[in-house]
Amino acid sequence: MLLGRGCGAQAGREIGVDREEVVREFERYLRLERDLSPHTVRAYLADVNSLLDHTGGDVEGLDIGVLREWLAGQHAAGKARATLARRTACARTFTAYCHRRGWLQTDPGLLLGSAKSPRTLPSVLDQRQAEAVLEAPATGDPKELRDQALLELLYATGVRVSELCALDVDDVDRERNIIRVLGKGRKERSVPFGVPALRALDRWCIHGRPLWMRAGSGPALFLGVRGGRIDAGTVRRVVHARLAQVEGAPDMGPHGLRHSAATHLLEGGADLRSVQELLGHASLNTTQIYTHVSIERLRAAYRQAHPRA
Repeated sequence: MLLGRGCGAQAGREIGVDREEVVREFERYLRLERDLSPHTVRAYLADVNSLLDHTGGDVEGLDIGVLREWLAGQHAAGKARATLARRTACARTFTAYCHRRGWLQTDPGLLLGSAKSPRTLPSVLDQRQAEAVLEAPATGDPKELRDQALLELLYATGVRVSELCALDVDDVDRERNIIRVLGKGRKERSVPFGVPALRALDRWCIHGRPLWMRAGSGPALFLGVRGGRIDAGTVRRVVHARLAQVEGAPDMGPHGLRHSAATHLLEGGADLRSVQELLGHASLNTTQIYTHVSIERLRAAYRQAHPRA
């Protein structure tokens, strides 16, 4: 907020908006009003602090020239285009918020162009590689049962790794073969899965999960070796390890299985809107990148096989 006049050495000049209070209130806005994920809140706060470091903490001095100068410095420092796009979006959100609160007389973010991050085509498995990745192990070891179940579910549903880790036992509807997922923005959706994933889940829940359950396990569907809810790092290690066993498969994490699932759905004839709903994309534009993946693979097959390519 605007503070009063100082005294002594500061008499005669106005003390500006308090930086710490602004950042604190902006964090509250992001968490409670925008309901952004903790990861996004942390990223936005880091961006805002970088911007305010550039201004020497002067919130009221933010104008379009300062914003462009800050972003130009980020570009000169070699920041990736995706990072610059996020920081541009953050700057616009921040200045709009400050304007609404009365900390800025005008909103300079309205004059700031939107930086677009490059839309690179994600690496995906072909269907033969996907079958090899999901080949069930012969042992009944709890770790193998868990790993098989989470791999099957990742590929069958295309859920994000954070969504997978947050699943509880009751989120699985075995009668209708669907899982209830809490996605970005706390939006709930139901995602179907097939028989192989159901069988893998049943094997884990009947023969594996009970052996790892502890007092603090709670309702978590997937557990770590110590009985707690599985974390994203463990899931990534599982995916990387299984992919390393498949000859020719690209090295990618859980999001690669999400990309692969979406691509294979479209190749199998699913319509774009249905894939959007399954993946939990807010915009159809986000889902459309998978159509480019499929087209590129068709072009590659054409060039390789057609005698007049």
